[in-house]
Amino acid sequence: MSLYVIGIGGTGAKCIEAIIQLASVGLIPSSQLRVLFVDADETNGNLQRSKDSLGIYQKCYQLLKGNHEECSWMTTNIKSYGVWSPFTNSNADRKLGSFFSYDTLKQTSPPLANLFDVLYTEDERNVSLEVGFRGRPAIGSSIMTQINLDRLNEEPWRSLITEIENNAGGGAEAKVLLCGSIFGGTGASGLPTIGRLIANKLEQDGVRDKVKIGCIFGLPYFNFPKGNNSEQVYASSDLFLLNTEAALRYYKEQAQQFDTKYLIGNQTMEKLGEFSVGKDTQVNRPHFVEFYAGLAARHFFCDNPANGVHVMSRNKAGILQWNDIPNTEEVKTKLVNAARFAFIWLADFQDQLQLGKNQGIKELNGLAWFDKFFQGMGMFGMKTRKELPDLGDTTQQEAIKTIDAWCEDFLRWIKDIHYCDNESIRLFKAKEYFPNPQNLKGEKLGNLFWDDARGKEIVDRDTSVTLKNSIGDLDLRNFSEPNQGVTGLAKAVYVTCKV
Repeated sequence: MSLYVIGIGGTGAKCIEAIIQLASVGLIPSSQLRVLFVDADETNGNLQRSKDSLGIYQKCYQLLKGNHEECSWMTTNIKSYGVWSPFTNSNADRKLGSFFSYDTLKQTSPPLANLFDVLYTEDERNVSLEVGFRGRPAIGSSIMTQINLDRLNEEPWRSLITEIENNAGGGAEAKVLLCGSIFGGTGASGLPTIGRLIANKLEQDGVRDKVKIGCIFGLPYFNFPKGNNSEQVYASSDLFLLNTEAALRYYKEQAQQFDTKYLIGNQTMEKLGEFSVGKDTQVNRPHFVEFYAGLAARHFFCDNPANGVHVMSRNKAGILQWNDIPNTEEVKTKLVNAARFAFIWLADFQDQLQLGKNQGIKELNGLAWFDKFFQGMGMFGMKTRKELPDLGDTTQQEAIKTIDAWCEDFLRWIKDIHYCDNESIRLFKAKEYFPNPQNLKGEKLGNLFWDDARGKEIVDRDTSVTLKNSIGDLDLRNFSEPNQGVTGLAKAVYVTCKV
């Protein structure tokens, strides 16, 4: 099965960020996933953070591929088509009027220029679009329609469509998922336009019935102050609900390009910080609504959903608990497994591996978990277990950095989706432990998450000491190569962290 995700605008990028995090723990169980970012503002802070998470994921995947049969960590090969901007190959400056040669139209086709005057104000024609479409879907839609999928002379669309059609023509199942907001500018304009262009192209080439096309519609779930700015054209959260109503009417009455549609939003609006027109200052903390978007992607890819509209709900507004999550048991098990691993790795193993590097591996000799994966030091400085990697080797130290980076990025994302105004998120005890994994030292690992149903006796024994001792009992023959050194140790710790 071949899976494709197109994230449009800042919200689309944040949805891809959530999908990446869920894929890292085995909740998007596919061997292959392709992603494409679409944004007129290539320096958008939300986009950059999602790209950073993808880069961390890809390095960790390359390091760990070939996992233990019981380990769901890093099993999906995620590749990116990069970022596409409608201005990438345009010689015009990033203004609507320039993009459509408005001054030339006034001379050569006055009726068309007059129509342009009716549709767009002078400010809208002349404002710089380097920061995106400024919350104006009408601006974005006109520019997005310039994608020419019939000629396919532009990357990354050529590679994307060719790969989809090759998979569908070869009998493999192909699923394409678009995601973004319908209340802003880039997402609201790009979702219907790009979805329609892709559907039409696949229909024209005779493979539309072999490709499922889905869409995650982000409904309003945040707002922001207007701020003191001199801009005449900018996004205003006061218009979000009005924009959403208009968009939903369109999708109900006219849009047939999507087989499966997901509506994701929240009754309570998260209050963001300072107003930002765009670029690198437009970076918003991840939100649990995007976590739900990731779960919607999982449903679309894995559960063969029926065509139509799908919504998610929770038992009570203002509270999010494990029993509000679809496929609770599997989702909880895999997220808890990953969070426990990330914590114990950063709070304990990271320190001890650093100690072994700085003060010599003799400090770690005799530890069951160390002796199983690394060379030791015998009498007179002679190395023992020479068939195993040397902790001090550059490749081993780089592997530690790669795993550290993933742990930090995963915990950062988990922590952030718990920090929402007027919401009680009771999945992990993020505010107690997540600011710094060192806070968990000396604590029972069961304290990390809510609703631990294992019983007090088991939870009391669930400490870093008992976890380390259990690593020594693992049968490494169940691991595929490489099964020693940092990669083998990390896989072993991950497996033993399963509840």
